[in-house]
Amino acid sequence: MEIRDQVLGQIRESAAIKDRLATQALDEIAAIASAVLECLKSGGKLIAFGNGGSAADAQHLVAELVGRYRLERQSLPAIALTSNSSSVTAIANDYGFEEVFARQVRALAKSEDVVLAISTSGNSPSVLRGILAAKQIGALTVGLTGQNGGQLRELVDLKLCVPSCSTPRIQEIHILVAHIISEIIDTYFVTAAQSDFANDVRSSEGL
Repeated sequence: MEIRDQVLGQIRESAAIKDRLATQALDEIAAIASAVLECLKSGGKLIAFGNGGSAADAQHLVAELVGRYRLERQSLPAIALTSNSSSVTAIANDYGFEEVFARQVRALAKSEDVVLAISTSGNSPSVLRGILAAKQIGALTVGLTGQNGGQLRELVDLKLCVPSCSTPRIQEIHILVAHIISEIIDTYFVTAAQSDFANDVRSSEGL
């Protein structure tokens, strides 16, 4: 097969999955975005984690919140549990890799937080244990996974099961969802800041 044909096939496959997402998963994505937004509005934080490419996706989402996405707004509290390599390797060495997320969740999560797990298969032991730890704390749990969702889909409060069995396509949708969440959060906090500024101006004019 020509390289150009391979490129076109990959693009079309990805586009077809996005089309299915638009008709099959709007409510699920909206619910997840709303949950993260409400958490941050009320003073909670987002804790995100995953393995491999999913770890990169979790870190990407956290970077958009702690830094910024597209609009200038306040920094928001979010933690990616793979960012501290010393913690990850110490826990893996002392307790086994299956505990790398659960132990950090038990240390960092509160009941007002959202704990978001990313796993294309939905069956990663370390991810499942991390979610179980979050549920014991009482945090809201979210799972981004693939078509059948694995065990993760049965454990979390909110989930998105991407309608595909292809790991690359699933990961592409996960980062799309991260960007959608970031856009919604940006819009809210920028609008809220503008509203607060306008109220301050009106109050000062009334003095």
